[in-house]
Amino acid sequence: MKSVAKRHLWHTFLFTLFVLLGFIVPSHAQQITTPEGKVISFREMDSFLVSEMDTLGMPGLSIAFINDGKVVYHKAMGVTNTDTRTSVDDQSIFEAASLSKPLFAFFVMKTVEDGLLDLDKPLYKYLPFPELEYDRRYKWVTARMVLDHTTGFPNWRWFDPIDTALHLKIKRGDMYIKSNPGTFGYSGEGYYYLSKVMAQIHHLSLKNLDSLFQVQVAVPLGMEHAWFAWNDFLKTHKVAGHKGGKVSLKKWPVSFPDEDSSTFGSAGKLHTEALSYAAFLTGMMQHKVLSAASYNEMLKKQVSVPRKHEFNANEGTSAWGLGIGIQKTKLGNRYVHGGNNGDFQSGCVFYMQPQYGYVYFTNCDKGYQFGKQLSRFLQEEKE
Repeated sequence: MKSVAKRHLWHTFLFTLFVLLGFIVPSHAQQITTPEGKVISFREMDSFLVSEMDTLGMPGLSIAFINDGKVVYHKAMGVTNTDTRTSVDDQSIFEAASLSKPLFAFFVMKTVEDGLLDLDKPLYKYLPFPELEYDRRYKWVTARMVLDHTTGFPNWRWFDPIDTALHLKIKRGDMYIKSNPGTFGYSGEGYYYLSKVMAQIHHLSLKNLDSLFQVQVAVPLGMEHAWFAWNDFLKTHKVAGHKGGKVSLKKWPVSFPDEDSSTFGSAGKLHTEALSYAAFLTGMMQHKVLSAASYNEMLKKQVSVPRKHEFNANEGTSAWGLGIGIQKTKLGNRYVHGGNNGDFQSGCVFYMQPQYGYVYFTNCDKGYQFGKQLSRFLQEEKE
């Protein structure tokens, strides 16, 4: 009897120790607690996700929730392809779309800390932009302006119709400046230019810049699956995109007609899944890799988002930091970003205090609707 009692005490001690060390989530903690105070059991979250996937017709989903700076809930659900019906698993890789931008901003800040890039030095001094030499305003553009979307560049030259009022004698696909640098205007073109500057600074090219990202960011943050360019793992683990309920024929996110999968895509080519991206978010919360000063720059208001802009009018994103949107709440700043590559949609939300957040990836065009339903289910506060 004594030996049994001793073993019981020993097992109790080990269990308690593992809980304290974060290795085991005790049964009473099988829940998600939002900053607004809503408590959601894992069973309730499971039920919500299954229902929404069915209602919206979403093929696959990768999602993770963070409480107190740790991932407390993670699911990989559905199918990678509605034709093959292969199940999504923890190694299934999704297009992150514009969730690429916050992570690239983090990468840029590492280069700033290393003394190789000045946030406020005009980028042309690192690498000229020949296509814009005809417009001297491009020489005002800095890395800070790229990351807070104040370059004045179009989102993408091929998809942004040129305003005839600009009286520019250029054809579709030619680069141009849409508005005066210094005013808010969401731009992937700016990120593309900065990625070329990053490659130049590090004596690399867009063909091998991802190798540096792996060393400086992905590995230190514990992001097991996160790449800005194609690799062998993606050949067998990337899920198929879907649009209009059908498998998309698009093989890779492109912003230029001659683009391929081998080049680093800072604005929308990140391939990852929820656990890996959550490692980035928890790294932010715990101030990993970067200094407190760099986090302060990333997360403070850099520019106001106009009230009439869709980000503000529809979502309440009233300001932008470096690579991330900012929503004001009674509980403090809520940091947000969404992603839309058409047949892949995604989103993330996080608070620095409390250390709470979530991220999701979908392989279809229903992710935006899912995000709105998730926000309602979580009873997220609106300003």
